[in-house]
Amino acid sequence: MGMNRMLQRLTCVLLGAFMFLGCSSNKNPNQISLSGEWQFKIDSLDIGVSEAWYAKNFDDSIPLPGSMMEHGKGFEPTLQTQWTGSIYDSSFYYDGRYEKYRQPGDIKFPFWLTPPKHYVGPAWYSREITIPEQWTNKKMELTLERPHWETTVWVDDNQVGPSQRSLSTPHKYDLTELLSPGTHKLTIRVDNRLDEVNVGPDSHSLTDHTQGNWNGIVGDMELEASPLVHIDDIKLYPDVQNRSVRAVVSIGNMTGETAAGELRLSAHSFNSDQTHEVPALTEAFRVEGDSLILEINYVLGEEVQLWDEFNPALYRITAELLTEGMESHRQQEEFGMREFTAEGTRFAVNGRPVFLRGTLDCAGFPLTGYPPTDIPEWERIFKTVKEHGLNHVRYHSWCPPEAAFKAADRVGIYLQPEAASWPNHGVTVGDGQPVDDYLMEETSQILDEYGNYASFVMMASGNEPGGRNQVEYLNNYVNHWQEEDPRRLYTGASIGMSWPVVPESDFLVRSGPRGLKWKHGTPGTMFDHYESIKDTDMPYVAHENGQYNVFPDFREIEKYTGVYKAKNFELFRSLLEENGMKGKGHDFMMASGKLQSIMYKAEIEAALRTPGFAGFQLLDLNDFPGQGTALIGVLNAFWEEKGYISPEEFRRFSDVTVPLARIEKFVWENNETFRASAEVSHFGPEPLEDIEARWMIKNTDGKEVASGNFDTRMIPLDNTIPLGALELNLSEFEQAQRLNLEIEVADHANDWDFWVFPSVSPEPEMAEIHVADSLDARAIRILEDGGKVFIDAAGKVQYGKDVIQYFRPVFWNTSWFQMNPPHTLGILLNPEHPAFEDFPTQYHSNYQWFDLLDRQQVMWLEGFPDEFEPLVQPIDTYHLNRKLGLIVEAKVGNGKLLMSSTDLTNRLDERPAARQLRQSLFKYMSSDKFEPPYAVEMSVIQDIFRKQSERINFYTNESTDDLMPENQD
Repeated sequence: MGMNRMLQRLTCVLLGAFMFLGCSSNKNPNQISLSGEWQFKIDSLDIGVSEAWYAKNFDDSIPLPGSMMEHGKGFEPTLQTQWTGSIYDSSFYYDGRYEKYRQPGDIKFPFWLTPPKHYVGPAWYSREITIPEQWTNKKMELTLERPHWETTVWVDDNQVGPSQRSLSTPHKYDLTELLSPGTHKLTIRVDNRLDEVNVGPDSHSLTDHTQGNWNGIVGDMELEASPLVHIDDIKLYPDVQNRSVRAVVSIGNMTGETAAGELRLSAHSFNSDQTHEVPALTEAFRVEGDSLILEINYVLGEEVQLWDEFNPALYRITAELLTEGMESHRQQEEFGMREFTAEGTRFAVNGRPVFLRGTLDCAGFPLTGYPPTDIPEWERIFKTVKEHGLNHVRYHSWCPPEAAFKAADRVGIYLQPEAASWPNHGVTVGDGQPVDDYLMEETSQILDEYGNYASFVMMASGNEPGGRNQVEYLNNYVNHWQEEDPRRLYTGASIGMSWPVVPESDFLVRSGPRGLKWKHGTPGTMFDHYESIKDTDMPYVAHENGQYNVFPDFREIEKYTGVYKAKNFELFRSLLEENGMKGKGHDFMMASGKLQSIMYKAEIEAALRTPGFAGFQLLDLNDFPGQGTALIGVLNAFWEEKGYISPEEFRRFSDVTVPLARIEKFVWENNETFRASAEVSHFGPEPLEDIEARWMIKNTDGKEVASGNFDTRMIPLDNTIPLGALELNLSEFEQAQRLNLEIEVADHANDWDFWVFPSVSPEPEMAEIHVADSLDARAIRILEDGGKVFIDAAGKVQYGKDVIQYFRPVFWNTSWFQMNPPHTLGILLNPEHPAFEDFPTQYHSNYQWFDLLDRQQVMWLEGFPDEFEPLVQPIDTYHLNRKLGLIVEAKVGNGKLLMSSTDLTNRLDERPAARQLRQSLFKYMSSDKFEPPYAVEMSVIQDIFRKQSERINFYTNESTDDLMPENQD
């Protein structure tokens, strides 16, 4: 404890009755902060209640706010730890490759970040509090902003009401009857088990996949005194059309007598360039019982400023209760004047169409293990979201603290919290389980606590529920809250396509309109998702778009300076080194990241091209720390850039205004005419008048090879707004090259690469090259004699044939989906290598590689020298990190070999990219530049064509089923 803190505590003791002045969080005489050291004891046997621990002192201590995990309390994680969360791929517990990572003291779990301690069960927290004389005849309330998650409170030896178990809102206890001036003992039991109410072990509100099932209390912890006649609650219902707000003020009366006086309302704007002071309004009141509800229509006037993403103007309303013969009581609330509605299949904010460009927040907080409760940190996150062109965040199966709503109000972000549940694995809704009542209670508390915030525009019960009777239950859920609180829109749950629709919902969040629906499997931008949404008469938001996996950034490991450690990253890095690829991690991350960016661009543009669409929700803009380690973000788990795409680059295809092009394909021949039709998606603050739009095509040197202007026009608030068509005769491009189409609309631009290949390629010089489809006897003899051999091994590969490669990368990750294909993350190559002199390429996958990668075989290069570098290297899933090759060159025997597992032989008249790559490779082999830098034994090459059963098994088959935790099977 620091010297200043010790002096402060000593001062508090000496002041006695004035202790509240020195220990309150903001020098408010009616508040006492409870931050500081608390006595602490773990109750792993759950005997504390029966043994009356509330009457005992504990030997251990812990600082609060905080968590047990944060302060090293709990048990070391072991192979027997009973985690809160599903483990779908249990191979870690028995696979021989992982044996070294299962050793006690240094276990490296691959499926999520590793906490220093783990504990599920009750824990007890206790301290003394001193109540000043000035609090006599006042209401006294305890507020615990974010406990995790069930709390039971005692004052001295008396339990305070029933336990509370909200995962989303502060726990508040009325201590008035149990506190008197002087010293008392305050004891809090926190229980983080799912025994009584199971919201689902994978719910992001408590799962070890994300924030973790921590035990503790974070955020504000305080006692507050208020007059016996006081304001209990203020609910604010903006009326945009009439420029007024309906204030519903709940007044509590604990005097036992009739109380009368006046309620005075005043308001002023903030978070805006313009100041607006609203004249005060006074209303008389008379409370004859213990409570009274006043409804007051407070006119704000024509100067009122409306709230939205472009102008997040806010108001602060002050309600002051002036009671005859009693101290006054004040309460403030923040709100924004906004109306969020469903207009057909679109959302509207204050009557203006809005397109939701969203991401999920899955509650990953590696430094603390729990969500921040301060506004600046949430503002940082939301500003990052907006820097990437997005305007919306969905909270997958959890609800953030109040600071998130305040920050979103200030930044201008539309939020969809959920009632802290994923009731699917081991629990269902609508079937009479405790979660049914819990979701109604939790939603009620969320609406009561955060309902005034302008950013809170949508609400769902949770994610992907199970249950035979879920539709009936969720219909009733939606109907109830539509009637109870119409300030936002409601849906039953966020769901995939196999879930039934809840027809009473105001909107859908469903996975139908997502994915890359390329015509005939050829990449292009002609498609949209209209067929998926055309029969829906409500706003339809795409559920969990993207999920494109990327290789780990091992530089992140040192960033985990808080509670969680990235031992999963350490494991993946070790596998990489063991397989002869030490130092390749950053290159793999960058190359796979470029492919991921290309995929997200295609995904988002398809959504923006869909007429009548309401929006999308990415999974995620930032990485997901669990479920097998799902690195699917262009940002890391700390909401920071990784280096392969900037916010400015991302925003070109995800912004308020986005130029779009419908292009049939990205690979063309020079006997064709390139054609594209241009359009724009625009959901800005207002239509764009007399806008000029233009297009240009440039080569890789930046030289403009064609350009043109579209007709000047007005751009309304809509998408699929046509700009015009463009075309370019490609006959002048004799050499293979990459071109770039860019479309500009006002200050917004977007672009697309496409490739032009000769329709007739010159026959490569092959006189000195033996071509084969395997390492046959003749090929061996030629290599031994010092000749050159090209092997097109496509379809003949045995070692590596189980590695399934698509053009697109791994979906989510291979662990969570138990090695469902694809298994690779794109390719890495050196574009300056002379083998690619006639084949335009970057160091990563792009669309000209589609035909050469999609469903094409790869070679597993086990047995090749550690230093061996393939010409084209598929990037394996980081859960295995096998050294793979698509095209390799080597000195074999006395000769030189170039071998490809992608098909460079068949239907070349229909496959211009394959034809061009073949020509470039043979030109290279025919030149004096063909000098492979690595020597490989003939037997190692032969192994590529042998079945895996004919080789030494890489895996051990030892049975270690006893290592698995009982509940993780």
